[in-house]
Amino acid sequence: MCRWLAYTGSPVLLSDVLYTPVHSLIDQSLHSKLGAETTNGDGFGVGWYDVRPTPGCSAANCHPFRHRRWLWMHNGFIGGFAAVKRDLVLAVDESLFGEIKGGTDTEALFYLALSFGLEDDPPGAVARAIGFTEARGRQRGVEHPFQGTIATSDGESLSAFRYSSEGKSRSLFFTRDVRLLRQQYPDREILREVSDDARLVLSEPIGDLPGAWVEMPEASYGVVSQGGDEVLPFAPQPPPTAR
Repeated sequence: MCRWLAYTGSPVLLSDVLYTPVHSLIDQSLHSKLGAETTNGDGFGVGWYDVRPTPGCSAANCHPFRHRRWLWMHNGFIGGFAAVKRDLVLAVDESLFGEIKGGTDTEALFYLALSFGLEDDPPGAVARAIGFTEARGRQRGVEHPFQGTIATSDGESLSAFRYSSEGKSRSLFFTRDVRLLRQQYPDREILREVSDDARLVLSEPIGDLPGAWVEMPEASYGVVSQGGDEVLPFAPQPPPTAR
């Protein structure tokens, strides 16, 4: 079971998003309400952006995974991963192949998306990566090859995806407009401190602010950037030669 959280906006302390809120991410690691299991036994990691050219990252072989400016998280799984792993990693661009350090399906999917153009077109690259994964999985007899939610960022924009081959994806939520929340909760100091464009996207709501959260629709993706926010339908793009 993975629970992840992505924040974009003015700088905040990690403790304000990881430890302080009611039902925080730390609490969710032991007492998840919406996860496939209540307790996380799969490790943890933290990634962040500051003045350095590449983001900080605190753990190996666990998300968020990093490549140059990009971070990547995934809650879910690739069905029949042992059967399709060779197909997936051999589709990774030769220039990226040597950077795969671990054995997780999340890291393999990240480098597959990078090979399919993540740095230039995140929605298209993720659609192609999942489409390729589904095609190879079904060739191997996997009924539901992909399940999950994904977050990826280059420090300027944040893209989040919710999709599963079965049509029953892991939960995913995002915060309402901070300016509206300030009107609804004028006494909350954290809402006064963050910028107007601040957003949280996460697996499971935190805090105790009723009405603060919107559930991401099934088979959709959202993009948060300085140009604004949008939520759009998502569908995998199978490879042309898939049968």
